[in-house]
Formats: sequence, C-alpha cells, structure tokens
Amino acid sequence: MKMRNASRILLICAVTLLPGALVAGGKYDGNWITHLACEAHGQTPAYKWDFPSTIKDGMFTGQHGEKDGPGYLLIEGKINPDGTSKLEAKGTVSQNNAHGVFAMKGNSYSYKIKAQFSDAKGSGTRDEGAGILGRNCTFDFTKQPDTPPASDH
Repeated sequence: MKMRNASRILLICAVTLLPGALVAGGKYDGNWITHLACEAHGQTPAYKWDFPSTIKDGMFTGQHGEKDGPGYLLIEGKINPDGTSKLEAKGTVSQNNAHGVFAMKGNSYSYKIKAQFSDAKGSGTRDEGAGILGRNCTFDFTKQPDTPPASDH
C-alpha cells in the first residue's frame, strides 16, 4: 500500500513539473553570433558589427561594446515558440551627427527589431514602427555549435 501511494505521489510530481521542464529550455537556446549591418543615413556612414549573443530559456540577449560607452548596443527580447520575435534595441550613439543633426556622441537611442528564428539561423530588420523613417538595418543571427567539454586524454 505504501509503495502504491509513493508511486502515485511520484507520478503526480512528475506530471506537475513536466510543463515547467519543457518551458525551461528552448529549441533556440544556445550561443549565437549577431551580424548587424546598417546603411548610411544622412551624415552617418554605413557600418557593420558582429557580436556574441545568447538565447536562454527563449530569451535573446546580445551586447556590442561597453555599457554607456559610445557604440554600445543591447538587444533583448523573447523568442516565441514559432521563432517570431520583436526584439528591443537600446544603444548609445558612437559619433556626432548620427541618427540626425541633433544626435550627438553619447546620446541614447532605441528601436524595435522584427526577427524570425529557425533552429540554427535567424534574420531581422529594424522596425519602422509608426512610419518614422530611420536608417535601414538588417540582422543575421547564426547559432554556434555546442562545444564539447575538453577531454583529459
């Protein structure tokens, strides 16, 4: 009788915890490289950046540069189960006259990114939102292979 009750309790715990275990890790989780390419806009020249990013539990985080420094960019957001995402980009202007006449080096900016992820790749574009034109930027995301632990052989 006690064995049967213990089995029932174990089964109930397993069924209760299973949804949490399924949500904890995601099929997109891992280390990624983000490639950002922005076209010239006004007096600001075109530029390209490559930087590491991660997806953990379906949450994307990528960072270029040092926080609050010129050229800093932080991209964050949730990846939906179907791979769609609306990421938030927040950064610091890296040079004077970037993003318009009034943007000066060190000023903050932000925008959204419409993105689509698959198992090992993704792409996105800067979202124009309410039709306010900004610079055209594209994003390519590439998942990095898992690195096996070093062997002691």
